[in-house]
Amino acid sequence: MLQGRRADHGHGPSGIHVNSEQPTANMYFDLHTHSVSSDDSRATVDQYVKWVGVLRRKGYHIDGFVLTEHRKFDFDQDYSAISADSDVLILKGSELDTDHGHFLVYGVTEKLTDRVDFSDVHMDGLELVAAAADTGAVAIPAHPGRFGIGLCEFTGNGEDYSVLHAGERFNGSNRPGEQERAEEFLSGLNLAGTGGSDAHLVSAIGKCMTRFEGSIATESDLVREIKGGAFAPVWLDDTQQG
Repeated sequence: MLQGRRADHGHGPSGIHVNSEQPTANMYFDLHTHSVSSDDSRATVDQYVKWVGVLRRKGYHIDGFVLTEHRKFDFDQDYSAISADSDVLILKGSELDTDHGHFLVYGVTEKLTDRVDFSDVHMDGLELVAAAADTGAVAIPAHPGRFGIGLCEFTGNGEDYSVLHAGERFNGSNRPGEQERAEEFLSGLNLAGTGGSDAHLVSAIGKCMTRFEGSIATESDLVREIKGGAFAPVWLDDTQQG
């Protein structure tokens, strides 16, 4: 069940009521998924939601997921009905190509897309981080240990990475050696780490996730919690209940 902790009451984008007067357990979200809206994914949102139901019946804890489509943000997509029907919170974000590797962006607004061309695969990654911060969003390096397209590949040039709030520590699609590179890199920068499956196929969703101590019902909540730092990456087996 989606529950909350904050003192206010409201509805998230899914239309699910958040009653935050009741203290609850941690919340678990897969922060990196791709649907058929991305050019390399074969999974539909409806299929992801059904697979989340399968995982829950097996005793795993997953409250929702974020669709981080490649080089775009789907302003026109509304997942509130399927969220309400399934009790699975579906949020939206983006995965962008930059000159510092791939970045995940949460809390995307029209102000940000007016300022940054999401289709530009050569954009300055650190300028993206700054633009996101200026417009109420947050951008973090995706799979930083990924050979060829992770932030690890672009270090050693004297760049100041202190502007980063976090990085993706666990990625469910990492190849051998990439997980270790990501962990070493983020530890060296003393950065908090998120977890996301990087799912492009239905059965991959939830392979790794992020555990949040705070309540999340909206994309703005997600940005707040990432900036606050009270989270940790987890593997799916870490969430099994009972």
